[in-house]
Amino acid sequence: MAIEMNQPALRHARALIREGKVVRDERDDWSEASPTADEENAFIEREGWTQYSHWHLGVDRRENSETKGAYSFPFGDFRKVHRSGVIAGESRAGQHEHYEIRDALKSLLELIDKDDES
Repeated sequence: MAIEMNQPALRHARALIREGKVVRDERDDWSEASPTADEENAFIEREGWTQYSHWHLGVDRRENSETKGAYSFPFGDFRKVHRSGVIAGESRAGQHEHYEIRDALKSLLELIDKDDES
């Protein structure tokens, strides 16, 4: 796979964290917090593919941009960034050697945790 960093999504995630739109949950919570296929479909229908892409740090430009297969490393529920999603994505990105994405997710986690200490 030719997965690249989705810069607009990274900017979106940082902005949400700065605005306090964060769920400070634990890693194991992501399986329950991540959007279902039906929730994803409803979001795409309502907001479109560009907005959907802004919730995924990975993008495969070889895929059709109007398919879910083009996007990976989700970090939120279409309302807020989930700490659990960031942690899960960081781990998965490292396992699959997507180091730029892993490092971006690590920086998001640090931003979330820094805000938590304030």
